[in-house]
Amino acid sequence: MTIPGRRVLNFVGFAACAGMMGFALFAQHVLLLDPCPLCVLQRVAVITLGIVFLVAAIHNSESWGSRVYAILILLAAGDGVAIAGWHVHMQNLPPSEVPSCGPGLDYMLENFGLSEALSMVFKGSGECADILWSFLGLSMPAWVVICMLSLGAAGIWNNLRKQ
Repeated sequence: MTIPGRRVLNFVGFAACAGMMGFALFAQHVLLLDPCPLCVLQRVAVITLGIVFLVAAIHNSESWGSRVYAILILLAAGDGVAIAGWHVHMQNLPPSEVPSCGPGLDYMLENFGLSEALSMVFKGSGECADILWSFLGLSMPAWVVICMLSLGAAGIWNNLRKQ
């Protein structure tokens, strides 16, 4: 069995990210699970990773470009893992340590500077600690950690391997 080429696997990475975003939108609009500020940032990381995979697939670089894509995949997937990991941490805090609910991300961005709004998001709020959906005992942010780790590792391997 031969392993598909770099271009095909980069398209698969893009498709996986598109599938993750499709499920996130399904959860929001069909299951009526409103995303908290940390969920929104995870979506940004997934979209960023998907765009890197898509550009890498279209460009299909053979030399130094593939190494650049591997680094960009590392950065995008790493950001996603960090944000989702922090979200999982928030969900596992004892109830007495969960911060109170705060304003939505839109409000924070409109009324505070970007750095202050991001600081407020990462401090977390009560809605970020709620687990409204789970599959096989894992919350949605835990699945994002698993998916971003998997896609990141696969994408780095794919773009650094010899053809």
